[in-house]
Amino acid sequence: MKITAAITGIGSYVPEYVLTNQELEKMVDTTDEWITTRTGIKERRILKGENQGTSVLGTKAVRQLLEKTGTHPDEIELLICATTTPDMLFPATANIISNEVGITKAFSYDMNAACSSFLFALATGAQFIQAGTYKKVIVVGADKMSSIVDYTDRANCIIFGDGAGAVLLEPNTEGYGLLDQVLRTDGSGEAYLHQKAGGSRRPPTHETVDNKEHYIYQEGATVFKFAVTNMADVAGQVMERNHLGNDDVAWLVPHQANKRIIDATAHRMGVGPEKVMLNIQRYGNTTNGTIPLCLADYESQLHRGDNLILAAFGGGFTWGSVYLKWAYDYKAVS
Repeated sequence: MKITAAITGIGSYVPEYVLTNQELEKMVDTTDEWITTRTGIKERRILKGENQGTSVLGTKAVRQLLEKTGTHPDEIELLICATTTPDMLFPATANIISNEVGITKAFSYDMNAACSSFLFALATGAQFIQAGTYKKVIVVGADKMSSIVDYTDRANCIIFGDGAGAVLLEPNTEGYGLLDQVLRTDGSGEAYLHQKAGGSRRPPTHETVDNKEHYIYQEGATVFKFAVTNMADVAGQVMERNHLGNDDVAWLVPHQANKRIIDATAHRMGVGPEKVMLNIQRYGNTTNGTIPLCLADYESQLHRGDNLILAAFGGGFTWGSVYLKWAYDYKAVS
């Protein structure tokens, strides 16, 4: 029997502090109407406090996942953390999360493909399940975007928030789970969306800090164009080669980058708004937290056998789409 990797549980976490559009109006030259019209965002969550990194978000999401699924930490054989904002360059944030939740009989590592990291990590984790190597794999999508946002830059500070989601992957022989994926990268996109300093090319110096080179840099118009075109194209490819029409898709689960990007992508795919998962209005763009947070928020509306199309686009450029057949009814695990 063919083995597929099915999502059998979800955990999530967003910080308590809510940064509203009204508060941003006092920080930069902007308005609630301007932000809402251009991004669809009304508020975002921010992780406050000393020594509070991405691992804090990921740890809380994984703990909830383990509790909801009744899984003991010793049962986990692999944990992948998809993140663009690791606690530090090393050790991996995945290692820190594993230690915090008591996962000691597994190996763990980080995946960084900007906003597409969660999809890349999900597809990677699925390979270990499909090959029969492991039976329980956790994929975490977590980012503390507030740590690389310049709150004097009104173009970017309105977009991003902090949050995390985690899923448990297990073997399935009934045709549920991850059934296909199209994943892509194009390094020529580096110029349009990146962080200028902080890596080995431009290590931190007084100059890089003074020049604000450790924050997100993006050329919005170019990113918008590439995101809409490429997210829709790969999602369309996945649907076509799996003989899925619009009526066959229960949900489109898009990366929550910007509501205009989400709307344009759905329109290009021919998917109505009633089938599009949306929570950007409450969380903003949490980068690798967006897709698992959507799954967590909509979990009660998902049914066994639902066809889901996941799609993401990230800096550098990276993008991809995953075809997922949902494996359980919410009441069965709540």
